Amino acid sequence: MRTIRKKCAVLADHPAFYNTIIILIILNAILVGLETYNYIAENYLNWIFIADRILLWIFTIEIVIRLIGSSSVKAFFKDPWSVFDFVIVLSGHLLVGSHYVMVLRILRVLRVLRAISIIPSLRKMVNALLLTIPSMGTIMLLLGIFFYIYGVIGTMLYQSIAPEYFGTLHQSLLTLFQVITLESWASGVMRPILAEDPSSWWYFVTFILIGAFVIVNLFVGVVVNNVEEANREDTPSPTDIKLAELQAELQEVKELLKEKK
Repeated sequence: MRTIRKKCAVLADHPAFYNTIIILIILNAILVGLETYNYIAENYLNWIFIADRILLWIFTIEIVIRLIGSSSVKAFFKDPWSVFDFVIVLSGHLLVGSHYVMVLRILRVLRVLRAISIIPSLRKMVNALLLTIPSMGTIMLLLGIFFYIYGVIGTMLYQSIAPEYFGTLHQSLLTLFQVITLESWASGVMRPILAEDPSSWWYFVTFILIGAFVIVNLFVGVVVNNVEEANREDTPSPTDIKLAELQAELQEVKELLKEKK
C-alpha cells in the first residue's frame, strides 16, 4: 500500500501529469463552448457527450490518484482546493442520466474553474482575493450608504425629468451603477438631464469624484495590498528574511535568559 501511495504521489507531482490535466481542462472548456453553436449541437451533440464522459472519467482518475498519493484522506480533504475539485467531479457523475439538462450543462462549464485549483499562480491570486473579503465589508457598507443617499437625491430631483433613469429608487440605483462604471454616463445619462436642468452637473460630478475616484480606488488598494502580502508569503524579500532571522535570534535570547533565571 505504501508503494502504491508513493507512486501516486510521485505521479501527481510530475510536471507531465500536471500539464496534461491543464490541457484536458482547456479541451473541456472548448467542447462546452462549441456546444453553444446550434449547428454543432444539432450534428455533433452525441460526440460531444461521449468526449465529455471520457474527460469526466479522466478527471475522476486524477482525483483518485491525488487522493491515494496524499499523506491521508484527512489531509486531502483539509485542502479547500482539493475539496473543490472533488465536488466538481462528483457532481458530474451524480447528474449523469439526469433530466436536468441545463443544470448538467452549467456544471460542465463550472468544471473549467478547475484551472484555478490546478495552476498555482491563479490559486494564489484567488486566495489573495478571498483575504480581501473581511476588509471589503466596511468598504461595501460605505459604498452602500453612498449609493443610497445619491439614489434618493436623484429620484427626488430628476424623477420627472428622466423617469427612465430616476423614476424609482431601484432605477436610480441601477443608473448610478452605470455612472460609476464611467460607461456612457455623460452622453447617455447626464447630457439629457443637463439640457432640462443646467444645475444638475454638481450631482453627477460629485458622484463621479467620490464614487469612482475615491471609494472604488479603496477596493483596488485593498486587493493590491492583499496580493502583495500573498506574494510576500510565497517569495519573501531579503528584508523579510532578515527580520525573520532577527526574530528567531531574539526568541533564542529570551529562552536563554529564562533558563538562567
